[in-house]
Amino acid sequence: MRHRLLIGLMTIDESKLRFLLDRAAISDVQLRYALGVDTRDWPLFRSCFTDEIEIDSSSAAPPPQRWKVDDWVELVRRTINGMKTTQHIITNQIITIDDDAATCIAYVQARHHLPNDSGENDQNTYGYYTNHLVRMPNGWKIRARKLTIISHEGNIDLFELARRQLAEAEGRSTPESKD
Repeated sequence: MRHRLLIGLMTIDESKLRFLLDRAAISDVQLRYALGVDTRDWPLFRSCFTDEIEIDSSSAAPPPQRWKVDDWVELVRRTINGMKTTQHIITNQIITIDDDAATCIAYVQARHHLPNDSGENDQNTYGYYTNHLVRMPNGWKIRARKLTIISHEGNIDLFELARRQLAEAEGRSTPESKD
């Protein structure tokens, strides 16, 4: 049996439509963030941020800091490129929008893998991002990123090992090798 779909005239509430389009665009920023990191597509990763960004990883690292985004991207690159593989899974996004500003709170599972002789080969982080975004002429961008770690498992030293191995491969010295 064939069904017929009838569509009548429908009035579209422009504010609801804008909200849905903004929500989809903000969600895409989150997904580009994860894809950029995991595929080592640094221009894609860079495209997620404003030119200056506040990074708060104080649940595991130094207090919040303001960064020029290119410096932040380089710091991430120097860690992630040292890993054999990574996988960032961002889910359960709660997005609130207030005109040209938005907040997205989303779960994250970040998996890091680097075969090594100094301990476990894996480090997994579980937590959530609280990202504050602004509408820019070229789309939504993250202006502040906070990572709240709920738990982690595995070799926490994997990050430093990845930075050292990459520095050696690139012919750069590390603070440890200057002594």
